[in-house]
Amino acid sequence: MDDYKNIREEAFEANLEIPKRNLAIYTWGNVSAFDPGKGVFAIKPSGVAYDKLAPSSMVVVDLEGKTVFGTLNPSSDTETHRILYREFSSGASSALRGITHTHSPYATSWAQARKPVPVFGTTHADYGAEPIPCTAYLSEEAVKNNYERETGNLIVETFRLENRDPLRMPMVLVAGHGPFTWGKNAAEAVYHAAVLEEICKIGCFTTLLNPGAEPLPSHIIRKHWERKHGSGASYGQRKS
Repeated sequence: MDDYKNIREEAFEANLEIPKRNLAIYTWGNVSAFDPGKGVFAIKPSGVAYDKLAPSSMVVVDLEGKTVFGTLNPSSDTETHRILYREFSSGASSALRGITHTHSPYATSWAQARKPVPVFGTTHADYGAEPIPCTAYLSEEAVKNNYERETGNLIVETFRLENRDPLRMPMVLVAGHGPFTWGKNAAEAVYHAAVLEEICKIGCFTTLLNPGAEPLPSHIIRKHWERKHGSGASYGQRKS
């Protein structure tokens, strides 16, 4: 019996969305799917092209970093995923079941500029009522210690220092590196990666047209966030 079939298939399908959504070229991205009951996640194998992937090629790793299924090397970003699942998937954040990392050009541009993305308009406010955070650079010591693991620790530290809720803000930019996003499953994590890329693209054009552009007024931000996510949300169709 294959105990990991579902998350391997979920991770496989989500990874195929990366090139479909133009979020990466070649092998510049990865998605993982998490099973909190088993304490494992399935992730793309390192350096394998998207058109060469299959559910059976997904690598399953536990929260101690041990490969429990698969013969291929897991993504080089596996340690970052592991830290985020370990730190962000408990208590109120237990709904976090998928993580995506890409080098999509607009989001990566903001990361390389080391700038959080302000809430310039309602497109952003629909998905986050606050700026998209950007971490500091990793220290030289952290890079020497374990680069990927310390990247995860840096993201976690950034959210804690800024008192961020990873469910309300499912996106982050790692300075000089690129974006990480997450969601209630692997598909939603990729969805948020695509949304983040579009927000960053719009933000780039906004600052080009008006270098002094200011964030949207808070009452408009609040309205757009609440109509999608508030207790009286009106967006979409009611479930029968």
